[in-house]
Amino acid sequence: MKTENTDLQIVLITGMSGSGKSVALHALEDAGFFCVDNLPPELLVPFVALEKAHKASRVAIAVDVRTATSLPLLPEQLSVLKRQGISVKSLFLDATTGTLVRRYSETRRKHPLSQSASDHSSGDQRHALVDAIELERTLLADLRENAHVIDTSIIRPSQLQGYVKSLVSTSSEQLTLVFESFAFKRGVPGDADYVFDVRMLPNPHYEPELRHLTGRDEPVAAYLREQPDVDQMLEHIQQFLHHWLSALARDHRSYVTVAIGCTGGQHRSVYLVEQLVKLFESQWVTLKRHRELDAI
Repeated sequence: MKTENTDLQIVLITGMSGSGKSVALHALEDAGFFCVDNLPPELLVPFVALEKAHKASRVAIAVDVRTATSLPLLPEQLSVLKRQGISVKSLFLDATTGTLVRRYSETRRKHPLSQSASDHSSGDQRHALVDAIELERTLLADLRENAHVIDTSIIRPSQLQGYVKSLVSTSSEQLTLVFESFAFKRGVPGDADYVFDVRMLPNPHYEPELRHLTGRDEPVAAYLREQPDVDQMLEHIQQFLHHWLSALARDHRSYVTVAIGCTGGQHRSVYLVEQLVKLFESQWVTLKRHRELDAI
């Protein structure tokens, strides 16, 4: 069995058209990666060999549905690289269908799988766009299954850039545990592997002196530490993860995203994410996101 080639870091960006792949590539370019967009899958192995010969250290490659006819070749190409001892970190950018439709409507761009709709009504055009998006989901399903998913539906480009940079900075040899706080009123993150609803816990929002603060502030943390239900929730989540993370690592999972949601994504979920990071960071590679706070 070959050992991992640590001299060359490869990041593969895939995902839905309109989900922010160019934003992710720009983030990686800023981080010092040599970036290639829309590389045909059949060229992946020879391209990596060329970059190795040129002593490249950091390479980011975007592959998407524009090369739909050769997409089925990509899993085998990745397997070839793995047998050569080259680790490829795969990120998949996704968004809800409604979000993608809105983005295409705003930019007036044509989906790569859609046929010319110039002779159709606006309603027919929208129907054709939705069909194209759902076809794309089907074509990319296997790639999504084997990558770390980032849901870009309601995050800003700057948030996406930060998420991508933090993810590629982690070791590819260990499972990375991502904790994310969010607000249920803005929707559940589509990239979450596990979702914990903590809306039943005492809410600092109803304490006037705490309302303007967040779960990262000590007065809010002190208030929540005094609540038995909060302590019990934290213990239950910790026990669940302790029980299953080793099994997930043995199953060759690269990332596990644990989303903690409350009503506004400001107090309870933020506090619990902060505490969970402290509990797990000594055992696992750990990242944290605060979806609502990061957007401010």
